[in-house]
Amino acid sequence: MPDLKLRPADSEKITINLFPVDLGQIDLLVQQGFYANRSDLIRTAIRNQLNQHAEVVRQTVERNQFVLGLQQFSSADLEAARTAGEMLNIRVLGLATIAPDVTAELAAATIQSITVLGALHASPAVKAALAGRIS
Repeated sequence: MPDLKLRPADSEKITINLFPVDLGQIDLLVQQGFYANRSDLIRTAIRNQLNQHAEVVRQTVERNQFVLGLQQFSSADLEAARTAGEMLNIRVLGLATIAPDVTAELAAATIQSITVLGALHASPAVKAALAGRIS
């Protein structure tokens, strides 16, 4: 599985709940210098689990025909699809970005479905236009 290099601005913030004893153990490891901070330990733990299950992820991505990583759609991409009379079925494991200059009308006319396991970045108007097509 490729090691995707993303900038901090490309990351998504999540919230997790931990038991106090678990949090205390994390703080102890940070205090002892094993990790720079809590987030560093949690990211490392997540990466270790993802590496452990990499083959399952690879097989599922292949079977379900997901694009792995980053997929961007510009106005030109969607205009080309409209000109060709094509409707897109977008399937991304990672980050899907629909450019800010894509209108809601263009997105609705060219995107039949969109499945993103990860994050979808698009204008509120585009997300609203595609609401019934996003899974």
